Amino acid sequence: MTSDDASAGILQRPYLLATVGSCALVFLAAFESMAVTTIMPLVSRELNGAGLYALAFAGPLATGVIGMVAAGNWADRRGPAAPLYASVALFAAGLLIAGIAVSMPMLVAGRLVQGLGGGAMTIALYVVIARVYPARLHAQVFAAFSAAWVIPSMIGPFAAGVVAQLSSWHWVFLGVVGLVVPALAMILPAMRGMRSAEGSDGAATHTPKSEAKDVPWSFGRMGWAALAALAVLGLNLSGQVPAVGWVIAVVALAIAMLSVRPLVPRGTLRAGRGLPSVILMRGFASAAFFGAEVYVPYLLTDRYSFTPAFAGLALTGSALAWAGASGVQGRLGSRLGNALAVRIGSVLVLGAIAVVLVTTVFAWPAGVAIAGWLFAGAGMGLMYPRLSVMTLALSKPEDQGFNSSAMSIADSLGGALSLAVTGLVFSALTTTASTFAGVFALTAGIAVVGLIIAPRVAGGRPLGAESAGAAEARRADEADDVRA
Repeated sequence: MTSDDASAGILQRPYLLATVGSCALVFLAAFESMAVTTIMPLVSRELNGAGLYALAFAGPLATGVIGMVAAGNWADRRGPAAPLYASVALFAAGLLIAGIAVSMPMLVAGRLVQGLGGGAMTIALYVVIARVYPARLHAQVFAAFSAAWVIPSMIGPFAAGVVAQLSSWHWVFLGVVGLVVPALAMILPAMRGMRSAEGSDGAATHTPKSEAKDVPWSFGRMGWAALAALAVLGLNLSGQVPAVGWVIAVVALAIAMLSVRPLVPRGTLRAGRGLPSVILMRGFASAAFFGAEVYVPYLLTDRYSFTPAFAGLALTGSALAWAGASGVQGRLGSRLGNALAVRIGSVLVLGAIAVVLVTTVFAWPAGVAIAGWLFAGAGMGLMYPRLSVMTLALSKPEDQGFNSSAMSIADSLGGALSLAVTGLVFSALTTTASTFAGVFALTAGIAVVGLIIAPRVAGGRPLGAESAGAAEARRADEADDVRA
């Protein structure tokens, strides 16, 4: 690395192409996520698919786990380029299937394919970051990813609602497909420009081909990932089975918990200090936030008679707060400790869900819930980049794929399991007030558990140039578990 490279920012050479291309893909994923959340109540009514509403969100998260494990393993073997190209193709194919869907099962099938590609794309991008950028730029890159949500957050929900009202919701999916080609064209030169770099500031490097050949295909982990995904799908569909549905739900939940253990660092389910708690915290943050968020526009359209376009404004405000808080933490850098950022973020998410819950119970004006949800976005903006930074800091180059996939697996499975259970609660309760109150009470409880875990993200040993690596950090975590 030259002296110029050592002082370069993420929008300067040699990082410019990688930054632009990666942010373009994040932009598309953000637009699709915000748009689909807004239009799904309308889609559910038109396709008579209320029973599959939660599955339309949880399904992509579940299949995304398979994509994450496969992409992480593939990236560890051969680098992130090939899994990134394959994942973008799957992402586009899923959008196309959903866009031409004529029934709710067909739409859900498209969402499953889309989730498979989206999950793999996330991991490929994380490994690109780890191998292209020096450690000093990681917080800025993740802040840029959050900033890539700003424009979709501003126009996505409202635009999706307008398109659905004036034309058809089908174009919300098909329009994103049309944007994938130019986005891929942007990432191609970025991937060609990706090169090995090593500097005194701790830049990550490509795994040499001689080392990559020693990384085997993890078919066992892929099998566990598939089992976890099937368990989540079974949990979602258990409500469709009379009498024994709750038994199926309990069994599916147990299988999901068993399946996730080989997919995450040792000690994760016990909240071991350092990396295990970082991974677990990512899962609980996702479960609390996304488990509640998909029902916010549903609440506004069903109970307050908002149009899809205006219901989406609640998500717009939250996403803008997410991006703004992420930018703030990026500028603060080391002046704001990682553990403190996670604690503050978890408090904000819990407080926001509590505001929405109280608004639902006491029939307060919709503006209270919308304003409260801003704080949820701000909390996630503080937490998510720092959890990502901590994951990479505790990873060896050869563990970057595994640990990045573990973080995203926790993220996706946390959200998927939360959506599955909230879907069961929503279907089991009978009145409008109690259904939404039950959902927000459950997610508030999840946020409380996240608040308890948050302090344990501190205590792990970051990787340096010396031999103190991930195995050493794991041994320290295991010792903490034994003492606890």
